[in-house]
Amino acid sequence: MSLLEEVVLDLERHSAQEGWDSAPRIYALVRSSELRRAEPELAEQLGLDPATDTLAALEQPALPDRAGVEDALATIAWPDTVEGCALVMERIVLPPEAEDELPEDEAAAAEYAASHPGCEDVRMIVGVLRDGARHSALRLRRHDADDEVLSGPDLVPALAEALAATLEPDEPGTPE
Repeated sequence: MSLLEEVVLDLERHSAQEGWDSAPRIYALVRSSELRRAEPELAEQLGLDPATDTLAALEQPALPDRAGVEDALATIAWPDTVEGCALVMERIVLPPEAEDELPEDEAAAAEYAASHPGCEDVRMIVGVLRDGARHSALRLRRHDADDEVLSGPDLVPALAEALAATLEPDEPGTPE
């Protein structure tokens, strides 16, 4: 299992323990060796083993609730010491046939989705690294009790792309 898969699944387990209906959370993924060098006291508090180099997930300030997450991601740029990032968020998903009937108005669409008999709550954890690696984990609320989690590199490609864009260096001449 890769370091990214491991941290994504750890974040999923942590989120599952906290329960549902949580605000979106974003994490900087930092090599434990870098964290021990830059912040030895924090590394010690986190219990990072000096003998191994892992990815530490450091929770960042709160993101806007649900609707504004994608816009907020467009404003994030990570320093070079950040190896990657991960996002934990919940969404309502509809069966494909219901999506054709979604109202255009955002508030009406949210109400329609939440009240649709085929809607399901899903928790998504998506992690990306600067080297292009990606991994995701998905849990449906109805599978909470049986602990069934889907896991793979391409489960939420649009969200992975948005996260990867936060890791790209600015082009010369563009404002930071």
